[in-house]
Amino acid sequence: MKRYNPEIHHRRSIRLKGYDYSQAGAYFITICTENRRCLFGMVEGSEMILNRAGEYVKECWLKIPEHFPHAKLDEFSIMPNHIHGIIIINENVGVHVGVQDFEPLHNKKCKYNPLRKINKYQQIIPKSIGSIVRGFKIGVTKWFRQNTDVYNVWQRNYYEHIIRNENELNKIREYIINNPIKWAEDKNNPVNIRNK
Repeated sequence: MKRYNPEIHHRRSIRLKGYDYSQAGAYFITICTENRRCLFGMVEGSEMILNRAGEYVKECWLKIPEHFPHAKLDEFSIMPNHIHGIIIINENVGVHVGVQDFEPLHNKKCKYNPLRKINKYQQIIPKSIGSIVRGFKIGVTKWFRQNTDVYNVWQRNYYEHIIRNENELNKIREYIINNPIKWAEDKNNPVNIRNK
């Protein structure tokens, strides 16, 4: 496997340029498993049935406010190979003008340091959505490595959408609640991925 070289490997950020992801607001988050592997259970009919790993994922998700007291959880859904959830940051925890909320590149030799520079242009913002998602992913990954033969649980990064108003918030809540019902059509369903 080739080592990451910032001179030749240019990964486009999926974050909104210049947006401070540590500021108060509601964020719709989607986190997918590596290669869309179904690790958390299965959908039967229109109901998601969590397996042991899925139950642990749920437990970790629900503990986010214990680790990040400025964050509040709203609607969420754990699916076989991804998670949808709304996280609300209740207060501005810092102003980081022009600094994006990047997930650090994987480096097995380095211990986690939320202020560690990724390269001369990127750094992770403490208490931001990125640091919340990163902490959640680390907790789940640790459990998988101790209790299963799965080493890489998550796909790199995550998807986020900044929720702008109450109407949008309610539509996203409805989408999350109906996710198991629409699993047969879901773009993350392995059957649909194979048929592309």
